[in-house]
Amino acid sequence: MFFLYKSRRICYTVTGEGTVIVLLHGYLESSEVWNGFRDKLSSEFRVISVDLPGHGLSDIYEETHSMEFMATVIKELLDSLSIEKVFITGHSLGGYVALAFLELFPGYLSGYCLFHSHPFPDSPEAIDKRKREIAIVKAGKKHLMYPDNVIRMFAPSNIDKNSEALRRSKEIASKIPGDGIIAVLNGMMQRPSRVDVMEEGRVPCLWILGYMDNYIPYDVIQTKVILPVNARVVLLRKSGHLGFIEEEDKSVEAIRNFVKAYA
Repeated sequence: MFFLYKSRRICYTVTGEGTVIVLLHGYLESSEVWNGFRDKLSSEFRVISVDLPGHGLSDIYEETHSMEFMATVIKELLDSLSIEKVFITGHSLGGYVALAFLELFPGYLSGYCLFHSHPFPDSPEAIDKRKREIAIVKAGKKHLMYPDNVIRMFAPSNIDKNSEALRRSKEIASKIPGDGIIAVLNGMMQRPSRVDVMEEGRVPCLWILGYMDNYIPYDVIQTKVILPVNARVVLLRKSGHLGFIEEEDKSVEAIRNFVKAYA
């Protein structure tokens, strides 16, 4: 389905009935990455998965898609569906959007999940990497960038057993337009720290981390956040950056139990 926002289209799907869970994908992804995971959740919940602006079938808006802008798009989508309360699950980039949503629209949230994500701004090293990726895309060579990025999302021990998921993830990344990639890279470089927002604990937080994540050192980032009493950490010991694929059943169980406890 499509939602018209500022004369452009945002693609989303709705499956299941019950408490609403919104799934927000990560960088170089689309809502397709949630397919199997979404189907399992939708047996008990109403699940909305969204293509963020510039990804999947959603249109590109600006040269920069800030986290605040994308959070506002999600809020407007919910309003169009007359939904007043949701549990947002954001993977990586989607987690940055979820935190912006928490800061801007906390009244909409029964809770949220940072799935292989964190509340920190980009480090200087991360900014340099994003600038290099922008240069690659502008040179018309995005095909040189995404294969390695996607492969590194999986723990090395999970690559062979998830060969079909790896192929699909590469295909999804290959279809994202260059301008969409650049817009979100610009947005991620500009995002502020939201550690204070997370620590404030306005709504319950589920933090899912991967023991073998090549992008987020689970042991380091936890020491930099003082979690509120309504937060819970789940460590996926057999996962890299894609726990909803690498340990699908455990991830579904973690979200199911948390939503039922707090929503």
